[in-house]
Amino acid sequence: MTSALRKLSLAAHITFSIGWIGAVAAFLVLSVAGLTSRNPDVVRGAYISMDLISRFMIIPMCFAALATGIIEAFGTPWGLFRHYWVMTKFGLTLIGTFLLRMHENAIARAARWVSGAAVTQLFAADFGPLKTELVQKSALAIVLLLGITALGIYKPWGLTAYGQRKEQQRLGIQPQAHSAIPLVVKIFYAAARLLVVATLLLHLTGHGLGGHRH
Repeated sequence: MTSALRKLSLAAHITFSIGWIGAVAAFLVLSVAGLTSRNPDVVRGAYISMDLISRFMIIPMCFAALATGIIEAFGTPWGLFRHYWVMTKFGLTLIGTFLLRMHENAIARAARWVSGAAVTQLFAADFGPLKTELVQKSALAIVLLLGITALGIYKPWGLTAYGQRKEQQRLGIQPQAHSAIPLVVKIFYAAARLLVVATLLLHLTGHGLGGHRH
């Protein structure tokens, strides 16, 4: 890409990424309000607002950040598979997108339910687990997004084997043995896989409103 186009794509990627974090932060605040408030109007308003934020802010920002990140990777020398931090950032973004899509229906269902529920039902024990779950998962989403942001700033771990080979080809150097994958990267990838498996298990065994699964 030209310098102007690179700057434009970078600005778009940063804007959408910050918007994604901000929207999830607002969702977290509302989920805490829905969990802790004893005011039925606040509880109803919180979950209806969470549904709107999810559909019209979080999801669009999520996909826009993912798309502009891919454009940045392929349109600049960083590439998508040449650096561990880029691969990891891309993988975490895919995980975040996947988890978001998994729980989108639960959020919409909660909003529909509170719209027609009686005041006493808003504070029923059956609704408690879903309230707590939404707080926990939005808090985890914030941690995930801050981790993605940190990777983009610090750019740790160096070149992948593919990146080393490409760099040697660019410099006209005879291909050499590739360095081992850094231990921290192995641990990071193992933890990410465990997170995905654990989330899938929780999703399959979790409880929704009225005892229904999400």
